[in-house]
Amino acid sequence: MSADSANFAKQMVVCSNCQAKNRVPSVARGVPRCGKCHTPLPWVVNATDTDFASVAEAATIPVLVDVWAPWCVPCRMVSPALEQLAGELAGQLKLVKVNADESPAVSGRFEVQAIPTLVLLNRGKVIDKQVGAAPIAHLRTWVTSKLDSKA
Repeated sequence: MSADSANFAKQMVVCSNCQAKNRVPSVARGVPRCGKCHTPLPWVVNATDTDFASVAEAATIPVLVDVWAPWCVPCRMVSPALEQLAGELAGQLKLVKVNADESPAVSGRFEVQAIPTLVLLNRGKVIDKQVGAAPIAHLRTWVTSKLDSKA
């Protein structure tokens, strides 16, 4: 981990394989892995206008950006499905949550006109975009088909 990434927030994640607690930074090279069993960990982080470039665009794995707002009921409904998907695709996908009210530059960059808006990035470039909440099965199919086409 670089000195710059030490300044970013870390969250505690419990490994689904061995139940060990791990600190996962919002910015790192590669993918977060369990310190005990080395299983890839889900990577779910928040980003703002200030740190979006470091957190999302510089990621070495594909990123699913969730542009949401706390007052948005569909956003709150789809959030658990996105977090489940991030767990299923641990090591292959990073979920970055951006509050549209607090990050107008990110919202503007992706021309967000309705929320939730989901943007799939690979090395900072847009692969695809989807507007609106959807069931987990649809989200899984959408993300995996787009990731497979970029492999």
